[in-house]
Amino acid sequence: MLMDMSSAPAPTPTPPVSTTRQLLSVNVAQAEHVMIEGHRILTAIGKRPVSTLAQPTRIAVKAMGLEGDDQADPTVHGGLSKAVYAYPQQHYPFWQTVRSQAGAQPWDEALPHGMLGENLTITGLLEADAHIGDVLQFPDCTLAISEPRQPCYKFAHVMGFAQAVKMMAQSGYCGFYLAVRTPGTIAAGESYELIPGPREVSIAELFKTKMKRR
Repeated sequence: MLMDMSSAPAPTPTPPVSTTRQLLSVNVAQAEHVMIEGHRILTAIGKRPVSTLAQPTRIAVKAMGLEGDDQADPTVHGGLSKAVYAYPQQHYPFWQTVRSQAGAQPWDEALPHGMLGENLTITGLLEADAHIGDVLQFPDCTLAISEPRQPCYKFAHVMGFAQAVKMMAQSGYCGFYLAVRTPGTIAAGESYELIPGPREVSIAELFKTKMKRR
């Protein structure tokens, strides 16, 4: 359940999200040690934009992930099936609101792309419409949807409040991992085509099932 907002100022209105399937930002991170609950943990969740709409630098897409992006724990993010993580920009206002409610950020502060730990910040595709085996066809590479992201304690740490994992589980705003079908390059501003796969199981359905098992 969300925290009481009765005494909090209203968040800054967010412009409507475009339904155009577009890549807004490419984000990477180097693995680094951080202190989480008294333990020194290696993580690369702190993604930062390296290709934006203002500076659409081309980034190499390889079989194991993006150039310049470390994968500190391959059991969570990495390997051939989870080489790249995509997240819908449409969910950003939700996380801005709950972080502000938790006192983790000012109400009028926008979240930077990559804040959810994603490599690709995208528009035009939500979890209910993304199915296992669907392919995102970019101009110079193709990426196949493989599975939903499962939040862990590192996510709560970077979001700045303890209930972040629960919030993702309840909302279903998990994003999805991608396998690299055709390596190449990618840049912010590019549009992508969604090529349907078998369309048997959606990311939303699979995420809900996985969360019930935890």
